[in-house]
Amino acid sequence: MIVSRRRFIQTGLAGSVLLSCAGWLNAAGPRALSAGEREMLAAVVNAMLDGVLPKDHPERLRLVALTVDGVATAVSGLSAATQKELGELFGLLLMAPARLLLAGVSKPWREASVGEVSEFLESWRASRLRLLQSAYGALHDLSFGAWYGRPDSWPAIAYPGPPRGYF
Repeated sequence: MIVSRRRFIQTGLAGSVLLSCAGWLNAAGPRALSAGEREMLAAVVNAMLDGVLPKDHPERLRLVALTVDGVATAVSGLSAATQKELGELFGLLLMAPARLLLAGVSKPWREASVGEVSEFLESWRASRLRLLQSAYGALHDLSFGAWYGRPDSWPAIAYPGPPRGYF
């Protein structure tokens, strides 16, 4: 695909405006996740952990919510600079135009299917752009870290837990 210089500049300017808006919306420093961020993360967690989550809808929703709580805890323990970067990523994914252009998800996060979210995540994982690969890595590590950080998920991988009695 050949992109004209005019289209390249327009896309660059639009991206700059979106990043500026996301940064402005998330400039308040350390904070709890917003309702919108929790919905976006729930959609991401639901897709990332699709193979290990139960099919039972109420139990699945409960485990997704617990995992999103774990992500919130993990984010709150990160450096201010890292929290700011994640806030910018989350802010972009919350804005409908950016969600559509960057992730290809046309519906609000609470309505997006596991398949749609999985396609978006895979496109970022396999992207030629290092920035999108890094963003995927952050979402992946937060999701799986929060999932496997809970002791009730350990039996599925035969992890007995941390050693006891050595300290």
